[in-house]
Amino acid sequence: MWRDFPHRLAHATNCNAIVYSRYGYGNSDALAEHRPVRYMHEEALVALPELLDRLCIDQPILVGHSDGASIAIIYAGGSGRHVAGLVLMAPHVLVEDISIESIAAAKIAYRNTDLREKLARYHADVDSAFRGWNDIWLHPDFRSWNIEEYLSRITCPLLAIQGNDDEYGTGEQLARIERQVADVDILELADCRHSPHRDQPAAVIEAATRFVDRVSSS
Repeated sequence: MWRDFPHRLAHATNCNAIVYSRYGYGNSDALAEHRPVRYMHEEALVALPELLDRLCIDQPILVGHSDGASIAIIYAGGSGRHVAGLVLMAPHVLVEDISIESIAAAKIAYRNTDLREKLARYHADVDSAFRGWNDIWLHPDFRSWNIEEYLSRITCPLLAIQGNDDEYGTGEQLARIERQVADVDILELADCRHSPHRDQPAAVIEAATRFVDRVSSS
């Protein structure tokens, strides 16, 4: 679902890029179980460190969207490993009413519209990918999910980007990040929903390029 964005970003920043599908998505293994409430913690503190170790990468600039952005926050604030910088698009640090309402609407759309067909272009097991995400976010136990404890522990520069029309989160997400992270740049984009890399790719790439230049020169 990233389309050509990773290639364009890597070219603009003159950086090598590792792009991977997490467990349950894309052509990675389908889920064999229901996701637990702390599934993003498992990705950030178990799967991602192992991946970076295998690739011998020790000072990454992590780029993430939505769940991926939240995973990057947990990794940077909780793994004890060095991170050069974070580029976060539509990050979640807490669950809001708008998140639950839109995810519930997505469940209906998946059942009654062509949403399943559209998503099947990107996932080998589309039902596993969608339900793994949708079911846990709508589970009552997930309502109290919050990762703000990691924000104050982040020591690297951070660029947080969100669309003003994000249907899955309000500006409160960025506000909490800005209040609790020492070195943070905020970019709010007009005419942009939950996926800035799709709705406003040029603006995202421009901001990310400036950010990477700053991180690289520090």
